Amino acid sequence: MTDRKYIPNLYGRRIDKPLRERPARLMAELLPTLSAPDPEAGAVDPATLFPGAEEIWLEVGFGGGEHLAWQAQENPSVGLIGAEPFVNGVAKLLTKIDESGLQNIRIHFGDARPLLEALPDASLSKLFVLHPDPWPKKRHHKRRMISPWFLAEAARLLAPGGELRVASDIPDYIRWTLMHVRNEPAFEWTAQYAADWKVRPADWPETRYEAKAAREGRPPAYLIFRRR
Repeated sequence: MTDRKYIPNLYGRRIDKPLRERPARLMAELLPTLSAPDPEAGAVDPATLFPGAEEIWLEVGFGGGEHLAWQAQENPSVGLIGAEPFVNGVAKLLTKIDESGLQNIRIHFGDARPLLEALPDASLSKLFVLHPDPWPKKRHHKRRMISPWFLAEAARLLAPGGELRVASDIPDYIRWTLMHVRNEPAFEWTAQYAADWKVRPADWPETRYEAKAAREGRPPAYLIFRRR
């Protein structure tokens, strides 16, 4: 595992507004049944979470869970782990799981970085970082999820041919991502034409945040990097 001293602190809100009765009940009753093992307790083997799964995918910071729930619905043979420290986002995903009866999602309620370190090498086929907090002020750039540390972990965790998918509607964050990936030789950018990153792929569902950004004149970029 990577030396933990290199992991930056978790910043940002943990909760927005108080939960209503049903989401609060799901947090208390459903979340414990779907929680991934605590990475602080040791290594986490995703194969034990999804016996018989053909692949394991991980989404870092799943927001309201729209993308994660859609992928789980469309790919029942895949085991999906979602990491999110925001209470309201976890509650929204639990509501979707409860309504759709999804069986192939496990949740890490907290900072994704300890979980990344606890997972074994080449254990993932896809890794998603969709619309992460851009931390626009220069003095806060060290808080951004896309970083040399993260890309080194992503390279370790993704099997050869695996995909790292990153989305952002912030031009500076897009440039930041491409700059850092260019310095990580384990990855290659799959885009050959502008449409490859300007047009959302068919297997990449739109989230509410993404739709809001588009309405406000911030078209997203869809970046797909392949593990060499």
